[in-house]
Amino acid sequence: MRTRLAAAALPLAAASALGLAAAAPAHAGGGTAADPRLQHPYHVVITVTDSGEDDGTYELYCDPVSGLSYGQHPEPGAACDALLSSGQPFEPVSSDALCTYMYGGPARAHVSGTWAGEPVEAAFTRDNGCEIDRWNRLVPALPRIGGEGA
Repeated sequence: MRTRLAAAALPLAAASALGLAAAAPAHAGGGTAADPRLQHPYHVVITVTDSGEDDGTYELYCDPVSGLSYGQHPEPGAACDALLSSGQPFEPVSSDALCTYMYGGPARAHVSGTWAGEPVEAAFTRDNGCEIDRWNRLVPALPRIGGEGA
């Protein structure tokens, strides 16, 4: 499995982190309250397994106001666009949804972090037609599987 969490920050990430650090609340003794990356309102970590060559862990930061996106995701701009345009990207398939008995393969994804200032924990599969559609709506935040996509 390839891991895409790089130790070196991108210049864009550094510049954004500096801007966030300036906005972070200060302690009584000075300094910032916490690592500003942890306070970012649009920060997710996407872990993909059993997808083939796209398996890995990708950190992604999106800023819907400035349009900036960065992180170790292979396509941060397009990934942020997919997530931001999907409305509720991490909502599960409704329990009363009627889904086709179509299997889209063993690929799995887990997303955790913060989105729109709210905590996120979401799991994605390709176990039926509804789950495949849910996955495909987030391509390229999630990898394209078998030539399919949004």
